[in-house]
Amino acid sequence: MKKEVIIFTDGSSLGNPGLGGWGAVLVEKVEGGKSKVVELGGGEKHTTNNRMEMTAVIEVLKLVKKLKAGGDKLIIHTDSSYVINGITKWIHGWEKKNWIGVNKKEILNKDLWIKLQTETKGKEIEWRHVRGHAGIAGNERADFLATMCASEQNWKKEKFFEGPVSKYPYDILNTKPNAIKSDLRAKTKSKKKSSSAKAYSYLSLVDGKLMRHQTWTECEKRVKGVSKTKFKKAFSKEDEISIAKEWGVK
Repeated sequence: MKKEVIIFTDGSSLGNPGLGGWGAVLVEKVEGGKSKVVELGGGEKHTTNNRMEMTAVIEVLKLVKKLKAGGDKLIIHTDSSYVINGITKWIHGWEKKNWIGVNKKEILNKDLWIKLQTETKGKEIEWRHVRGHAGIAGNERADFLATMCASEQNWKKEKFFEGPVSKYPYDILNTKPNAIKSDLRAKTKSKKKSSSAKAYSYLSLVDGKLMRHQTWTECEKRVKGVSKTKFKKAFSKEDEISIAKEWGVK
């Protein structure tokens, strides 16, 4: 019986470092049999976006081993070029140079690269880079789980889906961009608020450094008179993470 495992992963963080979360969706596709979906996710209080992207892949590969899921193909979809290039290209040079980079310092996230290398060893994996928020159901759902785990203190109470593909509420096997309905994408983004709504916080970005402020006065003091800055009112932790992603803060 022909089988393949399709995986979607994503990571999220507010600040660099800051609150972070990761999410993954695993689909064990069985031709002529019962295909199943398993969601998983987790979070950390002090981390980076890249570490969460890597952790998502590591943890879902551990699940593959635990479930003894496997088959003719193992396909991993991620919007992280860092993860794909690191594990398929850069890691070979890092090992030869004893994990020391051109700056004479130890390669960043060495601990996770070693774990990822261990989990991928002996597995035939096809890596697929996907553009974030392109309407691919699996990627959108992984993004939602990552954002939820980063922003919600009680994410462990969330009931992650596990069951047959036929009962999964999203068209997980459709990997064409813009294939999903807008309501799913809406779940991964903060709801729009009126400008008069009470702020949860204020964010400012100066010289690539993100800062969180309790009041507009604090935020204004940092950005006033400074060129090429960004600032925005946030209405929740999830909104903060969404803004940080929008600004490209990793």
